[in-house]
Amino acid sequence: MAGKVVLLWGGNPQIPIGDGDAPVQAYIAAMPGWKSAAWARLDTVIERTVPGVRKAVKWNSPLYAAPDAAPNHWFLSLHCFDKYIKVAFFDGTSLDPVPPVASKSGNTRYFHIHEQDVIDEARFAAWVKQASALPGEKM
Repeated sequence: MAGKVVLLWGGNPQIPIGDGDAPVQAYIAAMPGWKSAAWARLDTVIERTVPGVRKAVKWNSPLYAAPDAAPNHWFLSLHCFDKYIKVAFFDGTSLDPVPPVASKSGNTRYFHIHEQDVIDEARFAAWVKQASALPGEKM
């Protein structure tokens, strides 16, 4: 991506709307500090867990969809904040175990990743696998 990326409030990269892996990789590259490497690793986990996963960036957030999901139906998104990455599982209340952070919006559950966290990649992959099998959230 040409030019300097603007970081919005909380350090969230401002990336143009786009479908496919390229805008998501631009977002990952622009994530500040430790967040870029942490999410690059989890992006690889998602790709390995859901072969053919569809990706896009909308509203300055990467979105992930199952390859056979209905158009504009997403199972996961993320957003950068100053001290953590917020991962949203849109049908998170249907996952086992349920991701730890509640949401005010319906069935969404969050998983927050902080710099010092050791991420259980097997648990994350299990959430991704389960979430990708659900209908997803239309956005």
